Amino acid sequence: MSIGAQLAAVRARVEAACARAGRSPADVTLLAVSKLQPEAAIREAYDAGHRQFGENYAQELRDKAKGLALPGLEWHAIGGLQDKNAKYVAKVAHAFHALDRAGLADELDRRREGLPPLACYLEVNLAAEPSKGGVTPGGLPALLAHVRSRPNLRPVGLMALPPLEEEPEAARRWFRALRRLAEDEGLTGLSMGTTSDFELAVEEGATVVRVGTAIFGERPPRR
Repeated sequence: MSIGAQLAAVRARVEAACARAGRSPADVTLLAVSKLQPEAAIREAYDAGHRQFGENYAQELRDKAKGLALPGLEWHAIGGLQDKNAKYVAKVAHAFHALDRAGLADELDRRREGLPPLACYLEVNLAAEPSKGGVTPGGLPALLAHVRSRPNLRPVGLMALPPLEEEPEAARRWFRALRRLAEDEGLTGLSMGTTSDFELAVEEGATVVRVGTAIFGERPPRR
């Protein structure tokens, strides 16, 4: 299948999940995760009508934003970020989906000056997994207050990656937990769900789903 056909198939699955949950498909953004994909693949998706793309690596995001300056294209930075690379995200991203500490917020805020506030999703480590980034649920209120105090950042929601489980259905409880945290903090954005479980995420309230292999196929190895 072409990338355009695969995009259409994923959109249909999002719409079906919305119908099951009594939601409007307009309330869910499909983020095409283009990590390690060539610019030609992104352009093919763009030509098929897609506009929102997610990149994990800051320097790859920088390079693709320079090489694909296309009208209406939105870049979302979705991977963990070192402070020293914040400048790449701050200058070109429409949104950042992995804000997990105050120091990084300060660096993004400083580098974003002169541009519209950067939409940010705070990453929460729901299961306290040492291999993953993210603020603890208990530490979320303090981090959120700090981000809200930064003039060049705009906190819009939360993000989480559930623990890997044998059954995708097991992710549902983690999506529900993130939704409750967001509600408690007065946030409406929920960046959650990947190729393996995005339909469950939509059913549980996701406003952004991050789908890569179902659109582009297996990604090339990182060089």
